[in-house]
Amino acid sequence: MVCLGNICRSPLAHGILQHLADQENLDWQVHSAGTGNWHVGSPPDRRSILAARSLGYDISTQRARHFSPNFFDEYDHILVMDKNNLKDVLALARTDEHKQKVKLFLVNEQEVTDPYYDNDLFEQVSREVEQRCKELLKELTV
Repeated sequence: MVCLGNICRSPLAHGILQHLADQENLDWQVHSAGTGNWHVGSPPDRRSILAARSLGYDISTQRARHFSPNFFDEYDHILVMDKNNLKDVLALARTDEHKQKVKLFLVNEQEVTDPYYDNDLFEQVSREVEQRCKELLKELTV
């Protein structure tokens, strides 16, 4: 899961999908990172932590990471939150196989709104991310 700073959207997707996969006893390793390195080592934004908690998920122990080209070899899927991050991640891909792993998190070219500058968006974004994580769980276990 990839967003800009790895403190709002991608930690939500990371924590929610990992929780759902664990509930289904799936041996999945879900992680998240940011295309920017400003928050490396920081916990998720407190508003994301609260929004996740309100849905029953604990993301408080996560720490922000910077996206590394090594992730193309480590992960089967690289899901990005918006088109800017899609462009940035694809620019780091070294092969067509790497590029094929990268997709927008949402379907139909939709983007996950960055709630960072608007407190009121966190609840909506967390519900949207949760819904998509439930869909991904079904799609990836077929």
